Amino acid sequence: MSDANMPEANIHASCVAIGSSGVLLLGPSGAGKSDLALRLIEEGARLVADDRTILFVSKGALHAKAPASIKGLLEIRGLGIVELPVRMPAKIALVVRLGKEGARLPHQRIYQAPKILEARAQVPLIALNAHFASTPAKIRAALAAFSDQSFRDTFHLK
Repeated sequence: MSDANMPEANIHASCVAIGSSGVLLLGPSGAGKSDLALRLIEEGARLVADDRTILFVSKGALHAKAPASIKGLLEIRGLGIVELPVRMPAKIALVVRLGKEGARLPHQRIYQAPKILEARAQVPLIALNAHFASTPAKIRAALAAFSDQSFRDTFHLK
């Protein structure tokens, strides 16, 4: 849990935990943050925060939690606000910027946390379209690839 004296940043984002790995979902309203969170939750992820997420640094790592007023609540368009089990807090392992997908073979990028946090954690940042059916699978593949450094830059066999 964050120390009361440590800085926090309340940002427009949703967050889920896949196992012990937090996935921060960034994007403007309508980008699909809540919908993607719901699809990931349906596949076993746990809700950390929906729409507003508090970021903080603990033990040198970037973490996320929900503001107390919306803890455990997820907005489902066309249905309303539902209460779900929540995981608090989560260490962020991946940041996903939602909107237009990135390049087919993008260069690895690092998320720049809000300056107030003075975070030095190197959290990978990827760009995906939340509305593609394959997006939850891409997020899980990215988590696995970043955790074991299994990216390659070619298909050529040695």
